[in-house]
Amino acid sequence: HPVVCVSWHDAKDYVAWLSMKTGKAYRLLSESEWEYAARAGTRTSRYWGDDPDLACDYANVHDADTQARRRFAWEPHACHDGYVDTAPVGKFKPNAFGLYDMLGNVWEWVEDCPSVNYIGAPADGSARVAEECPRRMYRGGGWSGPASVRAATRNSNPAGYRSQLLGFRVVRPAP
Repeated sequence: HPVVCVSWHDAKDYVAWLSMKTGKAYRLLSESEWEYAARAGTRTSRYWGDDPDLACDYANVHDADTQARRRFAWEPHACHDGYVDTAPVGKFKPNAFGLYDMLGNVWEWVEDCPSVNYIGAPADGSARVAEECPRRMYRGGGWSGPASVRAATRNSNPAGYRSQLLGFRVVRPAP
């Protein structure tokens, strides 16, 4: 299962520990890197296309089973993915880059500070950061409904926020 209930600070501590332990550099992805990886060369709202009802082949989402058990206020996907909460990593089809769980399952912290849009964002794919940055961005939609499980969906919370829907993904930069 993915790591959950971690704050952005916890994720940063982990990548620092992992880098020290392995002698190799690790870090959180930038928003730009995350979206590029999630889209995997597509121009659709999800790496499997625009139809949200195909989600259960590709992602753990808020589906008919979760709705029957949890009765969330938001719309479920009209499918059954086999999981009510988080799913073990890699149980669904990967995207065209071979990456698993880029959408659904858990939201993933990224390095960036919040911004309303991409105007003024770094052109090289690096993270948008500032000295004062009490909130941080996360991506991926978690096991949410169709409106959130899209490659373009963005959200933020205070850097110390923890949730059973929130984890992280690491990247090892090329040497």
